[in-house]
Amino acid sequence: MAAPAVPAAAEPAAALVRSPSFWRSVFARLRRDPVALAAAAVILALLVLALFGPWLVPVDPYASSVLRRLKPIGTPGHPLGTDELGRDMLARLVHGARWSLFMGVTPVVLAFFLGAAIGITAGYAGGLLGTAIMRTIDVFYAFPSVLLAIALSGALGAGIENALLSLTLVFVPPIARVAESVATQLRNRDFVEAARASGAGALTIVRVHVLGNALGPIFVYATSLVSVSMILASGLSFLGLGVRPPEPEWGLMLNTLRTAIYVQPWVAALPGAMIFATSISFNLLADALRSAMDVKG
Repeated sequence: MAAPAVPAAAEPAAALVRSPSFWRSVFARLRRDPVALAAAAVILALLVLALFGPWLVPVDPYASSVLRRLKPIGTPGHPLGTDELGRDMLARLVHGARWSLFMGVTPVVLAFFLGAAIGITAGYAGGLLGTAIMRTIDVFYAFPSVLLAIALSGALGAGIENALLSLTLVFVPPIARVAESVATQLRNRDFVEAARASGAGALTIVRVHVLGNALGPIFVYATSLVSVSMILASGLSFLGLGVRPPEPEWGLMLNTLRTAIYVQPWVAALPGAMIFATSISFNLLADALRSAMDVKG
């Protein structure tokens, strides 16, 4: 998989983005979009499973039994069957939502703050400082995101903390590029020039005028990276570089169930189906949010 694509022009909505009426119109458009509502419902359901899974499905996801291994879907007491060690698949999928969402969302959140800070600094400062920052960021684009994540995780060592750090470093460059593009456009807008002429300092202008208009487009783009982050995190766990056994993470479950694909293919495909549904939901929600914030449209 190549590095996440960066929009050619992440145009801010100028002062409208900071207006409460603008955000009311955005949410009104989202409420009229059935695709956005369906995607949001799926994501909300996954969040509920991640937060309240142990109470909704009070079954031990670690309890194994050789006698009940690889039971098919629909088995009494195990509606989604069991895995290669006889552990309940429903319980493991529900508990796995916590790990998978954590590994998918956390790197993007961290990269959002780091990348936005780097990009806005480079875009507003411009000149040699901005060029030096962005040319350093461009070095990361020489590597596909998958290879970069694997290389960083392999160099740092297997483990959740190192996987989170690797994924964060993968997503900082594309977010920084979008932030730099938005800040560069805002730097010469009339309201920024007026604030500069009134004697406002650089920090005040960035905090009051640039951040308020730049964070919206950056947030929309970062939302679209959550699906990529989940796939990469699952891939790292599949390779043994992320979450370790016996934790019920969806990518790790795919790895452990790959030998059962010819025995119970439907059971083995369940973690992949969860990854697909979650990723496509985040993608659809990000696209709907981008369309709702398109003032020209």
